[in-house]
Amino acid sequence: MKDIQKLHDTRNIPIDKVGIKSLKYPITVLDREKRLQHTVASINMYVDLPHDSKGTHMSRFVEMLHALQPEVSLKSFSTIMEQMKSDLNAASAHIEMMFPYFIEKKAPVSMSPGYMDYTCRLVGNSDAEGKFDLVSEVFVPISSVCPCSKEISDFGAHNQRGEVHLCTRFKKFIWIEDMIDLVESAASCDVYSVLKRVDEKSVTERGFNNPKFVEDIVRDIAAALTEDDNITWFSVSVENFESIHNHSAYAHITSKNGEI
Repeated sequence: MKDIQKLHDTRNIPIDKVGIKSLKYPITVLDREKRLQHTVASINMYVDLPHDSKGTHMSRFVEMLHALQPEVSLKSFSTIMEQMKSDLNAASAHIEMMFPYFIEKKAPVSMSPGYMDYTCRLVGNSDAEGKFDLVSEVFVPISSVCPCSKEISDFGAHNQRGEVHLCTRFKKFIWIEDMIDLVESAASCDVYSVLKRVDEKSVTERGFNNPKFVEDIVRDIAAALTEDDNITWFSVSVENFESIHNHSAYAHITSKNGEI
């Protein structure tokens, strides 16, 4: 059968990224407590395309995902990207993988168990020189209490749910749970899936006694990451979905060469 993708293209325009997007695929990731966790990822896979090539072979991207088994890891990411470049005659390869990650979390007083889901993302790149890059990301829901509101109000203080987006590069493997723990420790209070009345009292009072602006939260996370020798680069943003405003509060810090 004639292979149309292999035909010569005369427009002399290279393509930066070509491939597949939003492929749902079952994966297995490392779990700190249970060793492995099965989940479903939404995957984007791309390679570059030379100026004289008409197209790439889309079906090969799906076939090569088997190289990620039995788990998603630094080694499997580099392996699949090198295979992408080899099989598709490409100079560079790129993978984005987003998936829900579940952690059993007990309520602070009643100890009632429930599962919290966290959105995670792995982004891998392999360039023409064979340099490999991996960024690990987590999206963590948090709760915050406004210090200004507490200071000026006769009764209570406004609080809201927020989200932290943390991206890291590292020297050696870092657990998803460690990234989540770091973020939650910087918030006014954690977010839980199950809370009894005694727990609601506990988290309300904990947040009230630990008020923080988005500026406080993003700085506390950045300070902790800067002190970690394993972290070579980070980007952290905090967005509060304000309860008394029709807009969000936002703060962001990106490290430069391992420093803020």
